[in-house]
Amino acid sequence: MRVPRRTLAALLVLAAVPAAASCGGAARGDDARPGDEPPAALAPYQRLLPAPVSAHAEGPGYAFGPGTVIRTGPRDDEEVRKVGELLAEQLRGPSGLPLPVVDGVEGDGIRLRIDEDTEGAGEEGYRMESGPGGVTLTARTPAGLFHAGQTLRQLLPVSGPGTVPGGTVTDAPRFAYRGAMVDVARHFFTVEQVKRYLDQLAQYKVNTLHLHLTDDQGWRIAIDSWPRLAEHGGAGEVGGGPGGHWTKDEYRDLVAYAAERYVDVVPEIDMPGHVNAAQAAYAELNCDGKARERYTGIKVGFSSLCVGKERTYEFIDEVLGEIAELTPGKYLHIGGDEAHSTPAADYAAFMDRAQAVVARHGKTVVAWHQLATARPAPGAVLQYWGHDRTAASEKAAVAAAAKAGSPVILSPADRLYLDMKYDKATKPGLAWAGYVPVRRAYDWDPGAYLAGLPESAVLGVEAPLWTETIATRSDLEYMAFPRVLGLAELGWSLAATRDWASYRLRLAAQGPRLDAQDVDYHRAPDVPWGR
Repeated sequence: MRVPRRTLAALLVLAAVPAAASCGGAARGDDARPGDEPPAALAPYQRLLPAPVSAHAEGPGYAFGPGTVIRTGPRDDEEVRKVGELLAEQLRGPSGLPLPVVDGVEGDGIRLRIDEDTEGAGEEGYRMESGPGGVTLTARTPAGLFHAGQTLRQLLPVSGPGTVPGGTVTDAPRFAYRGAMVDVARHFFTVEQVKRYLDQLAQYKVNTLHLHLTDDQGWRIAIDSWPRLAEHGGAGEVGGGPGGHWTKDEYRDLVAYAAERYVDVVPEIDMPGHVNAAQAAYAELNCDGKARERYTGIKVGFSSLCVGKERTYEFIDEVLGEIAELTPGKYLHIGGDEAHSTPAADYAAFMDRAQAVVARHGKTVVAWHQLATARPAPGAVLQYWGHDRTAASEKAAVAAAAKAGSPVILSPADRLYLDMKYDKATKPGLAWAGYVPVRRAYDWDPGAYLAGLPESAVLGVEAPLWTETIATRSDLEYMAFPRVLGLAELGWSLAATRDWASYRLRLAAQGPRLDAQDVDYHRAPDVPWGR
């Protein structure tokens, strides 16, 4: 039998791992039915998701039990200590073990070590070694140690004590940017709900949380200089619900929580369209000086800031200034899509000034890829959300902007939009970009996706979750999982390891972990969940 090249590459990476079961029935394709086969009996190192650069099982493992301690190196290394404390917290609940965190790296247990000479690790990579004397996690940075800890979690039992199998993992990400977006504007979600999603993402090495904070239906962040944005503009949502908004302290708390998990927050204030909530709060933002009614529908493209008013630019300067001050990360997203009510010349002029405001506040612009049709500022990041039916000219504009120096985040709607239905039976979600089953979300290569866009211009990938039809935690998780795990692997793992036949088995192996975390996920019929 001829083995496909990508499948062969994936098998070679894990060649030293003893297989626990044959994968002969793995490639059944989309016609598979739930319950056709039991969960794939993969060996522990074969289950890892995202797939690491290399994983080798070797020798006896480490007994993870009541005597296990987490060792974090010198007492004065506070950041490594925090990584150790968080790892202990993540492991205590499932295991029921005390797991004290102690100074020093000598002795058995789980050892966290910073070594600037860790080969091939970069800023986020790591090395993990397990044997009878303990487990050593080594990285150049605390971020690398955090990611190593998430890999360790997958090698431990879903609950209770157990054994970390003997072996070595060497790992580093393919792309620097591995993101997920939550739209809290169409339907409001609390900070605690977003924290839960953030935790679920970070355990699979997603490192960016993009927050769509404003839209026609709601303004979700307090702005001191324009208080009615949140007070009035935030008091509604799709379908007429009460909406809500975050205080600045709540936003700061979320940003700090994300930083502890090495996740950067990218806030988005959408403009010049998608602004009805702001125009309902302040009449002066409209060319006619009349306040708009609050909007509870899901149409797009009907609103626009008044490009000719100088007050408009005072508004964006004050709003973006407050957001920039709250956000330590380098990026600030200014939207820029679906500005159908803004003439092209006005759009270009507006985006020129908006980008200058972002730079003045010390941030790098991120905008939806429509900015490519205007004048992207030097280094501005474009987020591409087109799909297979997007016009070739629009795709070419993105490729040309990339060649001129604009990095690109890939979020193709017919691959990574998590609000697209899995199939016609999916209750929440939309389908304007087509159905997006789990395989379609995973089985493509970001490095070769867009014609004329070299992999060197791809900053990374992001899976947006728009919430026109998503109002509950259950809906959010059902639409995100398991597709967002494919996003995590696309962003982290080498192209050579990306193979649907092996991925679907590793994805099935995550089922018990998702169950234990009470994640309401879609049981894709072509994944052997074993139920």
